[in-house]
Amino acid sequence: MKIINTQIPEVLIFEPDVFGDHRGYFFESFRQDIFEEYVGKIQFVQDNQSKSGFGVLRGLHYQKPPATQAKLVQCLQGEVLDIAVDIRIGSPTYGKHVAVKLSEANHCQLYIPRGFAHGFVVLSESAVFSYKCDNYYNPGADGGLAWNDPDINIDWILSPDEIQLSEKDKKQPSLSQVLHFDYKNFR
Repeated sequence: MKIINTQIPEVLIFEPDVFGDHRGYFFESFRQDIFEEYVGKIQFVQDNQSKSGFGVLRGLHYQKPPATQAKLVQCLQGEVLDIAVDIRIGSPTYGKHVAVKLSEANHCQLYIPRGFAHGFVVLSESAVFSYKCDNYYNPGADGGLAWNDPDINIDWILSPDEIQLSEKDKKQPSLSQVLHFDYKNFR
């Protein structure tokens, strides 16, 4: 497995070694020992999966303290542009984001630590997306950021008229209104 650093040191791409022949392919999608070598001690407790059509944008979401979550995400079918935004106030990379294409073809996974907002947009006709989380979902701790906040300036690749949002995601606040994450608590 190849571990790829991003412009935000805590956000990592895990690219598996894929072994294929005329029968199909095989790869290790997760190994606790390798993961902990690069990320540290972690225990995933919940797996989630979503299916979405072209242009669906889910995010940018996070869980407020003390219910924060780290995630390991992967696109199982189709292709998405996946985004992690640093929302840790005082961080050297505060307000910056990582954008990675995840697809059934590249089999890559993106690790998003606690203290980051996460979202993705579907670039293919449809996509099946998988999330491993290190904390249980808590509806009372649900939070989000505006997908089009100019202070974050994400290039979602698609035009705004192609983007499909939930009613909740149409009303998310700007980065400057998110005050729950102090960098010293998420290092």
